[in-house]
Amino acid sequence: MAAREAKAEATGKKPRGKPPQPPAEGPLPTDQINLTDEDSRIMPVAGGGFEQCYNAQAVVAAGSLLVVAADVTQAANDKQQLEPMLNMVAALPEELGEVQSMLPDNGYFSAVNVAACAAAEIEPDIAMGRQPHHPPLAERFAPAPAAPANPTLIEAMAHRLKTPEGRKLYALRKQIPEPVFGIIKSVMGFRQFLLRGIDGVRGEWSLVTMSWNMKRLFALCPAA
Repeated sequence: MAAREAKAEATGKKPRGKPPQPPAEGPLPTDQINLTDEDSRIMPVAGGGFEQCYNAQAVVAAGSLLVVAADVTQAANDKQQLEPMLNMVAALPEELGEVQSMLPDNGYFSAVNVAACAAAEIEPDIAMGRQPHHPPLAERFAPAPAAPANPTLIEAMAHRLKTPEGRKLYALRKQIPEPVFGIIKSVMGFRQFLLRGIDGVRGEWSLVTMSWNMKRLFALCPAA
């Protein structure tokens, strides 16, 4: 109401529409709750439609394909998940090495996330949109565009992704995390959470990613 009155005083015009009403106390007839797991949320799923879900996150190391950080959230949108995962990566032991760049997909792109990576001294290489599966050869082998003068963080990242090195990094994004999730689902058979509640689901996802890491370490170790 205060913002509405301030706008009316600044413009000298009466605000359009009905005045906002205070929120009603208690549940409304249209409110919904899941009686099986009240911590889960209705989320859109691939292929269309909605399901009662959680949002599983994983940070995968390039080369080894080991999961170095994992979490489960109740948010359908990934944009708010990059900074918490950055914090988990920052808490890893120094012996594991230094993170040089992050390669999230387009769902994580935002100015806030680009700035968060830069603040953590990690080069952000976040996909800024969907690319066609079969781009023309002229576009695929086009020379790198000229670097912008005094670029913002987003402009610098956009230019970097258009360079040959940036295009190689973009291709790596598709072959680093995607096989991990695909093998967990199709080979290990984990396609849904069996526990209930956010704490139980987080523990279950930790066990699943730990199992993946053990499976992966066995493949990485040379034969005795």
